[in-house]
Amino acid sequence: MKHLLAAALLLAFAPLAHTVDEVRYVALINGGKDKAGHLVVNRIGERYAADYLFKDNGRGPELKETYELAPDGTFARYEVKGTSTFGALVNETFARHGNTARWKTTSDAGDQLVEGTAHYEPLGGTPQTLSVALAALAKRSDGKLPMIPSGTLTSRTLAEMDVAHGAEQRKVQLLALTGLGFTPTVVWASANRMFALIFPGTFQLIEEGWETNAAALEARQIAAEQEMLVELEQRLSRPLDGSTLIRNARVFDSERATLLDASDVLIDAGRIIEVSPAGTSKRKATRVIDAANRVLLPGLFDMHVHVGFWDGALYLGTGITTIRDLGGDNPTTLEMIEQEAVGTLLMPRLVAAGFIEGESPYAARSGFVIQSLEEAQRAIDWYHDHGFPQIKVYNSFPREILADVTAYAHAKGMRVSGHVPVHLRAEDVVLAGYDEIQHINQVLLNFLVDEETDTRTLERFYLPANRVADLDFDSPEVQRFIKLLAQRKVVVDPTLATFNFIRQQDGVLSQTFAAVADHMPPSVRRGFLAGAMNIPDAQTHARFERSYAKMIDFVGRLYRAGVPIVAGTDDLPGFTLQRELELYVEAGLTPLEVLQIATYNGAKYARVLDDRGVISPGRRADLILTDGDPTTNISDIRKVALVIKGDVAYYPSEVLAAMGVTPFTAPLTIE
Repeated sequence: MKHLLAAALLLAFAPLAHTVDEVRYVALINGGKDKAGHLVVNRIGERYAADYLFKDNGRGPELKETYELAPDGTFARYEVKGTSTFGALVNETFARHGNTARWKTTSDAGDQLVEGTAHYEPLGGTPQTLSVALAALAKRSDGKLPMIPSGTLTSRTLAEMDVAHGAEQRKVQLLALTGLGFTPTVVWASANRMFALIFPGTFQLIEEGWETNAAALEARQIAAEQEMLVELEQRLSRPLDGSTLIRNARVFDSERATLLDASDVLIDAGRIIEVSPAGTSKRKATRVIDAANRVLLPGLFDMHVHVGFWDGALYLGTGITTIRDLGGDNPTTLEMIEQEAVGTLLMPRLVAAGFIEGESPYAARSGFVIQSLEEAQRAIDWYHDHGFPQIKVYNSFPREILADVTAYAHAKGMRVSGHVPVHLRAEDVVLAGYDEIQHINQVLLNFLVDEETDTRTLERFYLPANRVADLDFDSPEVQRFIKLLAQRKVVVDPTLATFNFIRQQDGVLSQTFAAVADHMPPSVRRGFLAGAMNIPDAQTHARFERSYAKMIDFVGRLYRAGVPIVAGTDDLPGFTLQRELELYVEAGLTPLEVLQIATYNGAKYARVLDDRGVISPGRRADLILTDGDPTTNISDIRKVALVIKGDVAYYPSEVLAAMGVTPFTAPLTIE
């Protein structure tokens, strides 16, 4: 491959081929055990070319990037082509002529007048663009790199390490780049270019030949990021020492899905002590919070996340006080649980599901990847011993052992949920003992697959996008299956808001984030215009639109038939759940029913209902106060004025502002 690529470049750039340089990176997953792709960067004369491939879980980007640099190290010309994670076409160009910068992607285009140094931030680029930005930033005497279309990139050094490759040694620096997105981009650099890009517990991209250093780099990065995260928690948290009386709050009774008259709620040591009619409490409190007739709800649950260390602020800032992680790196998950518990990590309470996958070329390399019943049982034993209340089964799991594995988990008192393994249907996993199914597509594939369908590929997205539009939900087959789900009380975690991507067109603002887009950092908002699927024409888009509308309708049908629903997202923290709840109202549920799903149901099926999810004495004081009234207008769930998580309070306006997000409402301050 290396020689073929070099030969192609020589032919393409023959007039400029007076120097040839190459840097190769390898992409690793599963704690560095498995190779999942590569980045190869070639320089021939004044031109550079990057070839990036990453595949995990049957999907991933394939990109070819070429560019030339201006004397200040910024892009003079740039182009990237290929496909994105879910198969959308990527075709992006940029050029600067004098003071005019011009770019065009499949989702946006622009002309901008710039003076002096300004660096273009590609929308669909490869990780090599980090190297270019690092080199351009290093040339700036003021330490600031203006960006196109907007923003300013800055950098600070977090750590240094010595690495070795045989007899060769190198000093690398860990840099935190800020000014783009919600959180710092943390990258290892050497000689003003990327040496390694690591997402702890998930992904490592490192120069080829230096892979043995990846684990040490990751450990040092976790420690350095932890220092920043501890400072963030200390800066944004407001300890509630002693007792706190929340006065004049309209309390949402999540068990009965009703809104009570104005009440007083007394909390102490992180627990609810008393709930009484407003003005009747006789107990003295260290402090009093006048809710001024605001709605008081239990903290929200997001029941489908894959959380990272930096995600907690977006969850807490949007009123989510408990999250259920449905598959991450086990050591990383345990570390986050521990740090949250001792108060050093800005994070909701975390309930973890144990991820179990079967061995195959499409396997998602997370948790445990097994090949036999004995290996699956050992994985369940490990999860049980580490306090995981459930397991999650994934796409390549061996179907012949599914019923035995489910029974084994149940015997240990654990729930079983997941995707539908390849060559099975949703009905099969229900009969095998599943307690819950993740994602609306996994449910509806029940009516779309045959013996040859390989749902480990992107077919699990394109098949429902193409064919749900034609499904007759009143047919005996569909009605029989809905009845089976209801009879067995199999929970469905639809993640409807995330599946908006099946109809998302390039250049059209995502409906999932349309209500919050203007509050976001510019680079994040720009990403909301990018499509994810390959939608080649208007006819295809219309079909995908109809399929998505029917997915929403199907969730309403499930709920009315008595199928339990939990609110999960599997997407951008916090803001996706807000849209998820709106979609349930579109499906025909009342706001009161939706809020019950986001609180009581979450606690029930996360198995923490005796601890939280209801505002009653003895329960943990995980609470949110909202402006407006989400019990009548579900969109008011965005107006969170105060978050209490046990014995700590947070002002959502402060928390979101720390992530570069413009607040949605003024904070209810504590005196």
